[in-house]
Amino acid sequence: MSTNRNRNLATFLLVLGAVVFGMVLAGGLQMTVPSQAAEQDQNYSATRLAAQHATATLPSFADLAEAVEPAVVSIQAATIEKAPAGGRGGRGGTDPFEFFFGPRGRRQQPQQPQQQQPDDEDGPVQGAPGQEFRSDAGGSGFVISPDGLVVTNNHVIEGATSVKVHLGDRDYTAQVKGFDKATDLALLKIDAGHPLRYLELGDSDAIRVGDWVMVIGNPLNLDRTVTTGVVSAKGRSIGISGDASFENFIQTDAAINFGNSGGPLINMQGQVVAIATAINYGAENIGFAVPVSTLKEILPQLREKGRVSRGYLGLGVRNLDYTQAQAWGLPGTDGALVQSVEPNAPATDAGIQHGDVILSVDGRKVKQTRDLINYVSARGPNATVKLDVWRDGKTVQKQVKLRERPAGQDSEEDDATQAKPDGSRGVEWLGIQYQDLNSSLRSAHGIPQDVSGVIVTSVAPTSPLYEQFVRPGSIITEINGQPIKGAGDFESAIKSAKPGAYLRFYALQFDPRGGQKPIPFFAVVQAPAAR
Repeated sequence: MSTNRNRNLATFLLVLGAVVFGMVLAGGLQMTVPSQAAEQDQNYSATRLAAQHATATLPSFADLAEAVEPAVVSIQAATIEKAPAGGRGGRGGTDPFEFFFGPRGRRQQPQQPQQQQPDDEDGPVQGAPGQEFRSDAGGSGFVISPDGLVVTNNHVIEGATSVKVHLGDRDYTAQVKGFDKATDLALLKIDAGHPLRYLELGDSDAIRVGDWVMVIGNPLNLDRTVTTGVVSAKGRSIGISGDASFENFIQTDAAINFGNSGGPLINMQGQVVAIATAINYGAENIGFAVPVSTLKEILPQLREKGRVSRGYLGLGVRNLDYTQAQAWGLPGTDGALVQSVEPNAPATDAGIQHGDVILSVDGRKVKQTRDLINYVSARGPNATVKLDVWRDGKTVQKQVKLRERPAGQDSEEDDATQAKPDGSRGVEWLGIQYQDLNSSLRSAHGIPQDVSGVIVTSVAPTSPLYEQFVRPGSIITEINGQPIKGAGDFESAIKSAKPGAYLRFYALQFDPRGGQKPIPFFAVVQAPAAR
């Protein structure tokens, strides 16, 4: 019997060894699924990385909504004016909804004796010249302190004769503590006679694209409406504030509608991360909100002074892209490219020039233009800042004494005018036609006599300059920092470029109607390897 047991054990061990050997052999021949190569491939799979963070079920927002809803308010702003001679009236200023996203939704207002009421949310009404009329605007807001400080959008209360805040089942007359058009924010104060539930301000810089957010407000006059969604994008500039330098919107697909203006975007911890401000009129669930970091920066000044004073350099700047970084000889795209310098501005006095790239301010790296704008603005007037500037392949330092930013001062934006090709010359690989400036062209395009260069008369859709926003009517004044006096200088600069070299075109765009400053910009293209 002992012999049989030994034989069975030996047979078992032999079979086990054969199985192990087979598995090892199969793995070596890549016949099994797990392998080192497969594990390496998985590191590049976005789907597998996403699956590691996926959740099985969606969260419930009920507890969150119940907790924060008492701190959200609705706002009614009334304006009483006399109708002008044209018989139309209305609140001053530009409403971002009307200006950028189309007409507001209509709603009926209750009629009152002997007084004509508007039939839209804040639009003008008809009236005889000199007759008083009233227009009403509605919006949302939220309490940020127990003593009754309320945040909303500036465009909700702008120009209003009186402002009321509806909280719970009561209306409170509000005092406008301060407002800021550049960021479209306003601070109100109400006296409820007792401490109020309030919302804490969170960290909008830490929020990520894809994070859940909740919007609470009063869309279309429907009080305490809750919508949810995710952060769709960050750092959006949509050109509705009147000062694009300070536009840094958070985009969300949480439904924002007329009347949500000034309401909070809340994260899953119950903190405010943004203030609902605008929607895209032609899209579904594309809304924009001012990040709460912007509110934090200006809140002390709104509370104490009622207005915001900002430091001012007097520059038009833009972010660098890869091609521009290569053209300027920089290792990466960090920095703010100076496109224009205002005359008699602090930057002019300090010797800053267009074509400079600002790498840091007071030792703080400038990765994007917003880093520079936010820091300089926060320093305030009369402060002195030190700039590290990239110029001609080396870093130089400049000290600038800031002044107060003029109201409505904006960054440059690209524009286009039209020109007729007449006697033009061209460079085939560039895909443009151009010619010398003459008196008729200067008159037609509003170009002063002291501006030299060539005027672009035609740009092919396939031109590399087309992608750089060069259009008919653009005036090219420099190439690689060398002034262009006419077509001869232009062609000489093009022909002297080495194959594969980068060409930096400095151009101006004038408004042919006159009265507007030219828009300066850089266009960077790479010369063909062989021509």
